[in-house]
Amino acid sequence: MNDALLLTIPIAVPLAVAGLHAAAGWRPATAWAGLASPAAILTCAAALATRVPHNGPAAAAGDLLRADALTVWILLGIGAVGALALAASPAYLAAEQTAGHTDAPAARRYGILVHLFLAAMALATLTANLGVLWVAIEATTIVTAFLVGHRRTRAGIEAAWKYVVICSVAIALAFLGTVLVYYAARNAGIPEAHALDWPTLTAHAHRLDPHTLRLVITLVVLGFGAKAGLVPLHAWLPDAHGQAPAPVSALMSGVLLAVAFTAILRYKVIADAALGTGFTRALLLAVALSTLALAAALLLAQRDYKRMLAYSSMEHMSLIALAAAAGTHLAVAALLLHMAGHGLAKGVAFCSSGHLMHLHHTTRIGRVRGVLTSAPALGAAFALAVLALLALPPFSLFASELAIARAGFNARLGWATTIALVLVLASFAALATRTAHMLLGPAPERAGDTAVAMRVGPTTWLPLAAGLTACAALGISITPLNDLLTAAALIGSH
Repeated sequence: MNDALLLTIPIAVPLAVAGLHAAAGWRPATAWAGLASPAAILTCAAALATRVPHNGPAAAAGDLLRADALTVWILLGIGAVGALALAASPAYLAAEQTAGHTDAPAARRYGILVHLFLAAMALATLTANLGVLWVAIEATTIVTAFLVGHRRTRAGIEAAWKYVVICSVAIALAFLGTVLVYYAARNAGIPEAHALDWPTLTAHAHRLDPHTLRLVITLVVLGFGAKAGLVPLHAWLPDAHGQAPAPVSALMSGVLLAVAFTAILRYKVIADAALGTGFTRALLLAVALSTLALAAALLLAQRDYKRMLAYSSMEHMSLIALAAAAGTHLAVAALLLHMAGHGLAKGVAFCSSGHLMHLHHTTRIGRVRGVLTSAPALGAAFALAVLALLALPPFSLFASELAIARAGFNARLGWATTIALVLVLASFAALATRTAHMLLGPAPERAGDTAVAMRVGPTTWLPLAAGLTACAALGISITPLNDLLTAAALIGSH
């Protein structure tokens, strides 16, 4: 398969499947056919992973689409978490329809929008043009706003509007940053056709005006950082993740945050070459520690398990920002591994939380008890996902968090790394305590005061088991992906 097909299929297939849902609606056959989208993304990413680390970047469409090792790594994450979310969707929507929360037109819209969401994230990852990158990330905002309000409850609509307003402000800041980098490129004599081309800007970064670049990286960290769940424009995240359908929350937390942060990483490479590492490092450190402190405090006070998982996403994204601040090869390799592990673990956790909501008819932690007794398979999946998020072995977040800590100390950021570790321990305690309350204790009682064990079918637990297996496999051995991870880390490190 040639490069042009490998770069266009991950965008074209989700668009085609969205068209299928528009024509045929959400039916069992079309729901399972939707797995073609993540399967196509994974297949193309795997093919690129065997070529790119050794042969260099692949390009198509007049270099508008480009896949380097960093692109391929993120594309693998989109495919893996997308497969998990779409495999969990039929059981989730069937339960929603049984409960009367979703009708056939709403399910049809869900099918269309989820695949448009995958196409937008694939485009944001594959494009080499920073202007198209901005358009693709803005497209994710438009599509997911309708998904957040999918159930059309008052809380869901309020969360969708909050998401739209905050992310519109953020994306406007990112747009201004994009305009300014174009201005700096044109003033540096870069031709108009290549003024937003990332490889060209990276190669000629030393010619860009440093004063303009300082403003650019500040606007980009604020703008795309909001989409990544970072302070100060983070307030949309817990509401949106708490109200969106569970598979959509899995996609938003598992890969959308990573795609948005990868955009920051692309701009950071340009800024570091033009300004040195000091300015961007200080900016990312401030954002990372502020986000981590806020996430730890809110986790300690949290009473809703879907919002708890959302604040956990903020915690992990702040660790990724801390690693980006360190900026060494080890740090960037660690943050990329952390992105992959977090995406898989959070995908399982959110999909499990959706089934918990259907079983217990609430997202309040205090009203959920004895899940391991009442639904052993589901409880075990949720427990293992939380253990992965707590960075316990054998899951990959154990290795990535250790590597982030080591990279922080090696980069002479010992003070910041120490503060981060203390805050991570506070988050650990909060997440572990809340989860233990839900999983342990007596089973819920039903009519006649008889404890009932709730059956969870294979279509529910198989996707969760696959996600956990992949997360553990990454923690046990990274050897099959070592060349790709090494090459990807070189792109983002200084």
